[in-house]
Amino acid sequence: MLGPSILLAAAVFAPELLATPIARSSYAVKETHYVPRRWTQKGRAPKNQMLALQIGVKQGDFNELERHLYEVSDPSHSRYGQHLSHEEVNALVAPDDEALDLVHEWLLSSGVKNFVYSPSKDWINIRISVDEAEKLLATEYSIYIHEDGTEMARTTKWSLPSHLHKHIDTVQPTTSFMRTRGHSSFVNPKPLNLSEIYQPPGYVPPTDPVIAAACSINGTTPTCFKTLYKTVGYEQKSCGENQIGFNNFLNEVPIRPDAKIFLDKYAPSASKGAYEYKFVSIDGGPQQDNGSSPTQLAKGTNKEANLDVQTILGMTYPMPVTAFTTGGQPPQIPDVAAGDPPGNEPYLVWVNYILAQKALPQVISTSYGDDEQTVPIEYAKRVCASFAQLGARGISLLFSSGDGGAGNAAGQNAEECISNDGKNTTKFLPSFPAGCPFVTTVGATQGFQPEVAAYRPAKSLGPDGTLHGYYASGSGFSEYFSRPKYQEDAVNSYLHKVGDLHKGLFNPAGRGYPDLSAQGLYFQFVWNSTNSVISGTSASSPLMASILALVNDALIASGKPALGFLNPWLYKKGYKGFTDILDGGNGGCNTTGFPVTKDWDAVTGWGTPIFPEIVKLAGAKI
Repeated sequence: MLGPSILLAAAVFAPELLATPIARSSYAVKETHYVPRRWTQKGRAPKNQMLALQIGVKQGDFNELERHLYEVSDPSHSRYGQHLSHEEVNALVAPDDEALDLVHEWLLSSGVKNFVYSPSKDWINIRISVDEAEKLLATEYSIYIHEDGTEMARTTKWSLPSHLHKHIDTVQPTTSFMRTRGHSSFVNPKPLNLSEIYQPPGYVPPTDPVIAAACSINGTTPTCFKTLYKTVGYEQKSCGENQIGFNNFLNEVPIRPDAKIFLDKYAPSASKGAYEYKFVSIDGGPQQDNGSSPTQLAKGTNKEANLDVQTILGMTYPMPVTAFTTGGQPPQIPDVAAGDPPGNEPYLVWVNYILAQKALPQVISTSYGDDEQTVPIEYAKRVCASFAQLGARGISLLFSSGDGGAGNAAGQNAEECISNDGKNTTKFLPSFPAGCPFVTTVGATQGFQPEVAAYRPAKSLGPDGTLHGYYASGSGFSEYFSRPKYQEDAVNSYLHKVGDLHKGLFNPAGRGYPDLSAQGLYFQFVWNSTNSVISGTSASSPLMASILALVNDALIASGKPALGFLNPWLYKKGYKGFTDILDGGNGGCNTTGFPVTKDWDAVTGWGTPIFPEIVKLAGAKI
């Protein structure tokens, strides 16, 4: 198991005094953030509760890193595919000496002596008590409880000495209320009533006999995906060098015996993969080789992780697969006596570990997210900037778009769509990290000829007899991140078609998502040794990641670099290798949601993959 000291770097014990003491300035508020809906202040945090604080020191030259990122990701640029090394990225974002000296002086004078650095020293980790943190940040921590029982030690406002404001971007955990949740829909099956199974309105079975033999609306399988997206018969040539990974949070862990049952039934040639994929445990993330425990089964844990690993293995075996499992879920009852820190929001823990590694899978899928407004903007920007660092190194990061339609709500209820601005403004709520411009975001489709945007009304009976809830492919426009240049033309064209629809409910100048889409309704999967179905963009993201990983295999076998940060290539030429989705919608917030249109749209992006065409456009051969 890899703990935080390995995750970042060896602990550095700072000297007692700097050679030239620096005068401290008075404190001023650095950041405030409203408490999101569904959170209630329970009381003051215990003074002796420990916090693992992460201090984001301003990066040295992120603008230069961003320039490199776009040059190596632009297919018309002479540097396309010339990805940066681990060392080159670290050198670009390393803080300048003045920033580090000033932050060190502040910490030392406050009695903090043990620092843990990220590889580029743009993050400093410290472990202190709530009492010490309140003095360090001139704030007060409280315990906040979510309506689902999750508890966090957080504050709504914190301060820094004035001279440090320009040198520190963020400190967490302070104001972030992100609860990283999976994007899938599943409950235990009920007795099946075949006469009432939900089918999308207007659904017509496939007319192509090959697709009809492989695909059923009552449960899709790897054979269906391979047939639909035309990977059937492709033989991998670079599976030792080419790899794929996926993320697990919230104590989720893929279960090997369940994967074996699934693969034996739906992809027998990949059965050995159930016991061959690799675990990487980060910050106490779980890993196990046996079946789910009674406690895990009672809580319904591991469905998300099972979906990911079964989808990926079914599509990519024998490609090496890495399951990253990251700890950091806030405990329901903080163990103050044991001195355990409450869990940090896990994206930052994961990305700092990943940034410290020199060898990584070329494609990594993540099926988790939360409302963008649950995280403060400076924190979101720093996490997003970390994704840019990985993109510059040639890593494709895929995230699911969410399952709440245009409003990222739990249904059509407009009361779910309230902005965290202190004014209770009705707004569509974009997702994070889906709205980060440095990741590729994946929406969901359903049906086969044609595929349409995934949408299921509430209280729909699924093919396993389960009464499923509302589900619609997540989409939106970020309130935090402006529209990147690579999607300027595509999004402007879409907004022109949309006109004044839903004016005021979304930010038309924001980064639009999703970028792509893939099947996302009723995936066959196994949990607790039992076959069932599961839906969500949590399914779409690992499926799309698998297709792109196969494209990388063809590229590497042709002597070419992996796709890397996909979006500039996608919006300039790669979109021609995807089937444009022309029908469906997504609703949300008691509205019609965003419409599906020709070309890019804010429900299905550029559409679903056509593997041979993508390989050709990427410059490789099958």
